[in-house]
Amino acid sequence: MERSKVQVLYDACNAVFSQKKLPSFQQIQWLKSILDLFEAVDVGIDEFSLHGRSIKGLVCGQAVSEITYIHIHECDSFSIGVFCFPAGVTFPLHDHPGMTVLSKLLYGSLYVKAYDWVKVQKSSCRINGIAGMVVDAILNAPCEPSILFPKSGGNIHSFTALTPCAILDVLSPPYSEERPSTYFSDFPIPSLPGYAILEEIDIPQDLVVSGAPYLGPPVDFGDDETEMLV
Repeated sequence: MERSKVQVLYDACNAVFSQKKLPSFQQIQWLKSILDLFEAVDVGIDEFSLHGRSIKGLVCGQAVSEITYIHIHECDSFSIGVFCFPAGVTFPLHDHPGMTVLSKLLYGSLYVKAYDWVKVQKSSCRINGIAGMVVDAILNAPCEPSILFPKSGGNIHSFTALTPCAILDVLSPPYSEERPSTYFSDFPIPSLPGYAILEEIDIPQDLVVSGAPYLGPPVDFGDDETEMLV
């Protein structure tokens, strides 16, 4: 029986991220090549449907009214999930502490702004510093997956959905109580084009992320979870 794309992705992530040593460049590129094959339907999303659940029994991409996360898998080593966005919504500037993140825009158009630290300091339990802009661009699906690393690739980023869109994310390791996300405001430096001062802020009160069930093909997680996700 042929494995689904989600099963292939899970098996590959489990092989790469569950090892004790850091993944190699070749392994990360292998995961990127797997992500590049994905379309919305592969994770249970009908990107064209407008009303509720589609006649195909999938999540309706055009009907999402707020930022919505579809959980597929999470363990100590990595997580797999999909963020769906309605047009006009922004996911504010945030970081990924100590993480490697692979992302694939499944459909739609997305404005991405991303920074890496140049100089960072902590004071009074707050983080601030100077960061260099790495990405300031509009992404249109289909496009190749992006990769960010703990200290490069645009570890601090924000998204603005220009149309309804969805992003398939792989995070390693995933967020946790010991590894929370930090949110920032950015203030461009007029005398240094491409650089900005980032200042930590509280989680924006208007940031709402709802959940939706995974409606894609069944995934066998082996010993990681007590039962198959269907």
